[in-house]
Amino acid sequence: MEATEEPSDNALSRIIIRLLRGVLYQEDDPGLWQQLLNLQPRVRDYVAVLGLELLLDEAEGYAWLRTRETAEGEQELPRLVGRRQLSYPVSLLIALLRRKLAEADTQGGELRLILDRADIVDMLRTFLPESTNEARLVDRIDSHLNRIAELGFIRRLRGQDDKIEVRRIIKAYVDAQWLNEFDEKLTAYRDHASPQPPATKEEH
Repeated sequence: MEATEEPSDNALSRIIIRLLRGVLYQEDDPGLWQQLLNLQPRVRDYVAVLGLELLLDEAEGYAWLRTRETAEGEQELPRLVGRRQLSYPVSLLIALLRRKLAEADTQGGELRLILDRADIVDMLRTFLPESTNEARLVDRIDSHLNRIAELGFIRRLRGQDDKIEVRRIIKAYVDAQWLNEFDEKLTAYRDHASPQPPATKEEH
C-alpha cells in the first residue's frame, strides 16, 4: 500500500504557507487556526530555521511572522520578511486608527471596530495640506487605506466599501510607546512648530 502523508504534516505546510503570505486570523479560517494552536511548537521550530519567529495572540485571534533578532555573535541572515518605510500619511493614518481602537476598547464596546470612510476622511483631513479639490483628497485617502489594507490592518466590508473594519493586529504593530511618541511629534507638526513631519513607521 502506498504511504500517505500524515494529516499533521499537510497541516504544517498549509500553516507555514499561509503565515508567509501574511497575517492568519482565527475568524478567517477557524480550522487552520486550531491546527496552528495544535502544531505551534513545530511551527516555531520550522520558521526559526528561516530566521523568523511566530508571534501569536490567542486572546485576540491572530498570528504572524517576524524576522528574528540576531543574537550577539550570530551571523545575520538575509531578511525573508521585508522591511519598507511607510509614507507619512500612511503612518499617520495607522496611528489614528490605532488610537480609535484603543478608545473603543476603553469604552468596552464591540470587539470589532467598524468606521465609516467619511469619518476617516474627516479624521485625517486636519493633518493634511489643505485641498480645494475634495474628490482628489478622498482619492488620496482611499489610496492610503488601500495600502493599509494590503498590510492587513484594515479591511473593507464585503458589499459595503464605505465601511472599514480596523483589525486588531494593529495593536501589535503600533505599541503604546510608539503611539505616544508619534502623538507628541504630531502635535508639533499640526501647530507648525516642526519643519519636518513625524518619523514614519517601518513595516516589519
